[in-house]
Amino acid sequence: MVRPNEEVEALLQEYADLIAITRGDAFKARAYEKAARAIGGYPADVSHLDLSGLKEIPGVGKSIAEKVIEYFHTGHVTVVEERRARIPAGVRQLITIPTLGPKKAMTLYQDLHISSVGELADAIKAEKLRDLRGFGKKTEENILHGITLMQQAGQRILLSTAMESAEDTVAELSRISGCEKCAYAGSLRRMKETIGDIDILVAADRSSPFMDALTELPSTAEVIAHGAKKTSIRTVKGIQVDLRVVRPHAWGAGLQYFTGSKGHNIRTRTIAVHLGLKLSEYGLFETEGGKRVASQSEDEVYARLGLPWIPPTLREDRGEIEAGLRGELPEVVTEGDIKGDLHTHTDLTDGLAPLEEMVAAAAEQGYAYYAVTDHAPNLYMQRMTDEKILAQREHVRSLDGRHHRMRLLHGTELNIGPEGEVDWPDEFLQGFDICVASLHSHFNLGRKTMTQRLVRACENPHINVIGHPTTRLIGKRPGIDADLDEVFAACARTSTALEINAQPDRLDLGDDDILRARSHGAKFAIDTDAHSIPQLAYLRYGIGTAQRGWLTPDDVINTWPLRRLRRFLRKDQAV
Repeated sequence: MVRPNEEVEALLQEYADLIAITRGDAFKARAYEKAARAIGGYPADVSHLDLSGLKEIPGVGKSIAEKVIEYFHTGHVTVVEERRARIPAGVRQLITIPTLGPKKAMTLYQDLHISSVGELADAIKAEKLRDLRGFGKKTEENILHGITLMQQAGQRILLSTAMESAEDTVAELSRISGCEKCAYAGSLRRMKETIGDIDILVAADRSSPFMDALTELPSTAEVIAHGAKKTSIRTVKGIQVDLRVVRPHAWGAGLQYFTGSKGHNIRTRTIAVHLGLKLSEYGLFETEGGKRVASQSEDEVYARLGLPWIPPTLREDRGEIEAGLRGELPEVVTEGDIKGDLHTHTDLTDGLAPLEEMVAAAAEQGYAYYAVTDHAPNLYMQRMTDEKILAQREHVRSLDGRHHRMRLLHGTELNIGPEGEVDWPDEFLQGFDICVASLHSHFNLGRKTMTQRLVRACENPHINVIGHPTTRLIGKRPGIDADLDEVFAACARTSTALEINAQPDRLDLGDDDILRARSHGAKFAIDTDAHSIPQLAYLRYGIGTAQRGWLTPDDVINTWPLRRLRRFLRKDQAV
């Protein structure tokens, strides 16, 4: 089920967009955006808070708190409904297009009477936008690209959204009498960055109690199919869930069959045929006579095929079969290997929790070390100053080792400028334990310039990690156009790590880029980029992405002991 906090976050963000569309007070719109993020990242369930409790959340004043209470009491907010009524539904649809903001959407409606995505695409093809103020050929190209991104996303959902729904469903079905095992499978178990639908597998002797239960869950909005072998429903959030029930003795074969990609499963079935066997979701059988030879666990199915157990995140037919046959399958990095998070934020800039709370929460993760990396001054809206960051450094030093002996690193997230420059001069950067450098603007400078920009950042002796390297936002913003192979080679040459940003809408680097970067000898940091305490749990998505890129603990700098990590942070080649 969706957390109440996330429901309110979406509502307040929509209200901020509606204010912007109607050319309302920009300060008011930003206030609602800030409150939306604060509530979304608040660790406690806001539906249980009264007015005074809500007002304790940073950025939530009396007026916003009253609207939150109104929403939980009535299911709607009057002022939001009034704003919605002032704007055609088509215009509200336009602002869902990546690269098209609310002000431009309203201009299109008022000046050209465009109120649908189809009308907008037709207008661009007819070159009708070019005479509008603030529009031009490049704007048209960006909007068309945004429409393409939206269409490609289709009904696919972010990994985190699917995971939350799947884990809720697994928990509910696991409570039913007769359930011996229950798990999610498919692309979700392979930790793909977006998911089409959710596959759930149950091991039980009778299927009907589980099929019936799925259709009756509070989260079920529509029953697509209801049968003895498979039941499909659509949740209130529009996610399709497919349930299959297998006999307990066939659990391993079923899980293997419904987890692997199409290519992976073709390869395993082909191996079976060459061995005189037949592989299906019911088991591995001898072709002659039909004797079952393996089915109870995935391990025994793979072993009978002459393979080691293959981690689900590798089952994409990208060489894992060959590596398994050669005995060269990597021991991929796991969440338990991570010794610390190297990119996080506090409320000193755009985070939601104070330093002490973020540190205490990180210590509860069992980390050996933890880095605080608030934004530097060139991201002007954060209003960072030398004095503020130096005062934070003293605070960090005072907390070092106080929570489960976790060591603290004081860092910053620098902004990589148009020519590869960063916020502070060398002598000031020397005082940081770690510097993450990221692109936050100027995304369309051209391939050669963008490549040189990143390479120059890598060559800066004080920059340790390139944060969210391609800047992509899944389904919303494409990655930059740069010669990434040149960037990856520069990272390897200069001992600059590439971040795998675990924010579910980033997962940047993605798995394909990780595979390429690893071939250049680059190292990586799996970070949460957490802006609130709940976001520390995003690490799991970064781990899944790293596994899909075949990374081992030795490839990931924040699996290393602190002494080895510090040597790397000095850009010492001998690590």
